[in-house]
Amino acid sequence: MLNQIEWVPRAVRQLRKLPRPAQVAIRDAVLGKLSVFPECVGVKKLLDHEYGYRLRVGDYRVLFEFDGAIRLVRIEKVGKRDERTY
Repeated sequence: MLNQIEWVPRAVRQLRKLPRPAQVAIRDAVLGKLSVFPECVGVKKLLDHEYGYRLRVGDYRVLFEFDGAIRLVRIEKVGKRDERTY
């Protein structure tokens, strides 16, 4: 069974500000990997962080929450890696 993927409005705005090739790569990675999460690779559970998980896509990070009971992945933040994004 596949997960439902939900983008919060802030994450959509952040994605739209990125270069077009990065947008495509991020969307492809989210659809390909997070739809079958947790049976995927490249996702890390974050400790002591406001978001639960991180998907790395090149120089960019997709931070998200996962509710396993209803199989919902909520994309919270998309951005370039810095000292605050893992």
